[in-house]
Amino acid sequence: MFDTMTITKVGGSLCAALLIFLLGGWAADGLYSVGGSHDDEHRAGYVIDTGEESDEPAEEVVEVAFADVYATADAGAGERLWRQCSACHSDEAGRNGVGPSLHGVVNRAKHTAEGFGYSDGLLATTGDWTPENISDFIANPREYAPGTAMAYNGMRDVEDRANLIAYLATLVD
Repeated sequence: MFDTMTITKVGGSLCAALLIFLLGGWAADGLYSVGGSHDDEHRAGYVIDTGEESDEPAEEVVEVAFADVYATADAGAGERLWRQCSACHSDEAGRNGVGPSLHGVVNRAKHTAEGFGYSDGLLATTGDWTPENISDFIANPREYAPGTAMAYNGMRDVEDRANLIAYLATLVD
């Protein structure tokens, strides 16, 4: 059944198959590898210029003061943004939802909406809801009042915040 010649042929075939796989792996590694060197001079691959080491001066980002943007805010545009807030807040006096009523909130003392249970994170803040404070809060609620229960990721655009606060300022008796 198994004579010496058959065992030799099977052993030779296994060695040949192993050799083919090793040579194939070596060839593929040579074709598709980006290098294993960790020094910058011999690193393979495409370098993307990010401009960090450029001699050219970086373009300055001008931060516009919120007060300047708020002075020219459009309450009509803010009313369209109010739809996001109205999912949790009410614009009617004394009617709280998941969040407190925002009727008359501009320049109102913080945590004074009757019948609403504020989170500890918001209770730790002091002062009034000035337009600047409201802007800072809705830009990033979790940073302004760590531990707040408000599950909103924030409104990044300063013009949108100014327009929304201009609309909120119209919600008075």
